[in-house]
Amino acid sequence: MTGAEYGFLLLTSKLGNPDRKPLTVAQFRELFARSEQLERKEETRNVTEADLIAIGYGHQMAAHIVELLGEGMLLQRYLQRAKRADCVPITRATECYPVVLRNRLGLDSPGVLWAKGDLDLLGEPAIALVGSRALRSANREFAKEVGRQAAKQGWTLVSGNARGADKAAQDACLEAGGKVISVVADALEEHSAKENVLYLSEDVFDGEFSAQRALSRNRVIHCLGIKTFVAQCGLEKGGTWDGTAKNLQKNWSPVFCFDDGSSATIELHHLGAKLIDISQLANIAQLQSDTQSFL
Repeated sequence: MTGAEYGFLLLTSKLGNPDRKPLTVAQFRELFARSEQLERKEETRNVTEADLIAIGYGHQMAAHIVELLGEGMLLQRYLQRAKRADCVPITRATECYPVVLRNRLGLDSPGVLWAKGDLDLLGEPAIALVGSRALRSANREFAKEVGRQAAKQGWTLVSGNARGADKAAQDACLEAGGKVISVVADALEEHSAKENVLYLSEDVFDGEFSAQRALSRNRVIHCLGIKTFVAQCGLEKGGTWDGTAKNLQKNWSPVFCFDDGSSATIELHHLGAKLIDISQLANIAQLQSDTQSFL
C-alpha cells in the first residue's frame, strides 16, 4: 500500500473507532485543493501543523489533521481485521479505483471503498438497477428482466442488495450466469464471498446499517453503471427517488424508468428520465436517453 493510500484511509475513515472524527467530504476536498500549495523540501517528511497553518488553516484544524495522520497504529490494526474478513480497501489513490466514479463525482467520490470478492468486476462494463423494496408484480418482473438481460448481454449488474428490486435483479442475474456488484449499506465483513459477486461498501467494512449509509451509497450505484434502470419509485420519498432525482440533476448516468404509469415515474420523466417497457430491455446497448450530456 502506498503512502497516498495510507493518507486517504487515515483522513477519511473511522478505522473501527465510532468516536473518531475523520474529515468530511467537503473538508477533504478543501485539503486536497490546498495541499498543492505545500512546500515540502523532503518528500518523506511528515506534514506538520506549521505546514498546514502556512496554507491557511487555523491552529485547531491543523492540529486535527496532523492527529488523524498520526494514527498509523490504529490503521494497522484495522487493516489486520479487514484482512481476516477478506476485505480490502480501494482508495482514490488505488490503481483499480473505478475511473467512472472519479469522472462523474470528482472530489465528491468516496475517498475509500471497501471490497470483498472479485475485483476484476470493477473493470467490466456495467449497468445499474434501483427500485423500491415493496414491489408491484409487473415492476418485480421488470427488475428480474434487467438482471436476466444483463447476464445474457454481457453486462455486470450493479445494485444495492436491499430487499425488493435490488434482490430480484441480482438473484435473476446470477441465476442466468451473470455477474453482480452489490453496494451494501451494512457490514461488509458479514457478507459471505460468492462466485461472480463483488461486494462494496463506502468508508468502512464493519459499519452497521443506517439510513444515511443507504442514501450515500446510492450515488455509487448510479455512477458505476453506464446506464441506470429504475424498476419502481415513490413520489418524492425514499432512497430510490432521492438517488434518481440527484442523478438526473447532476447527469451522472442516463436513466431509464419502467413505464408503470405511476405519478413518480411521470415526474421522473419530466426530470429527464426515459420511460421504457420490458420489451426494450432486449438490446440494452441500443437504448438511448433523451439527454446525451452524460460524462
